[in-house]
Amino acid sequence: MCRLPQALLLLAGLLLPFGGVAAETEAPWGRAQAKEIEYQNQKVVLDVTVDNVERMNAVLDRASYINNLTGGNPLSNSIVLVLHGNEIPFFAVENYAEYEELMTRAQSLTVGGVIEFRMCRQAAKGHGYDPKDIHGFLTLVPMAEAEIIRYQKKGYAFLQY
Repeated sequence: MCRLPQALLLLAGLLLPFGGVAAETEAPWGRAQAKEIEYQNQKVVLDVTVDNVERMNAVLDRASYINNLTGGNPLSNSIVLVLHGNEIPFFAVENYAEYEELMTRAQSLTVGGVIEFRMCRQAAKGHGYDPKDIHGFLTLVPMAEAEIIRYQKKGYAFLQY
């Protein structure tokens, strides 16, 4: 009669560590800590070539988030989005009815003076657009890559989307 409880205790003793090990291995290095960091004086050029509205919205989200993290001061922060991909038709005046929500959002990001849009004139031409065909909150530049390099020479960090 004494052997059954001893066997159960032995079995429990063998199983208990496995339960304990599982709990420990779920976070064997502990848990992450969040660090508050104040970001200031950020200058970023974003190389943008996306092919759908969802991805363009994601780029706008990132630019807006960077702007919010840096305090949105146009004297010390600058975010330049250089467009030269299949997103170009979203910014065409003739497509305004189809992309009105996206364009309203993109234009609203430029109001504070931190976020600016540049568009490659050659890429726009490849999509069949001249400067007069693109919304007025964008500036067309001769070449996207040259514009990105120009900003990098001014000390801008490079991000690609």
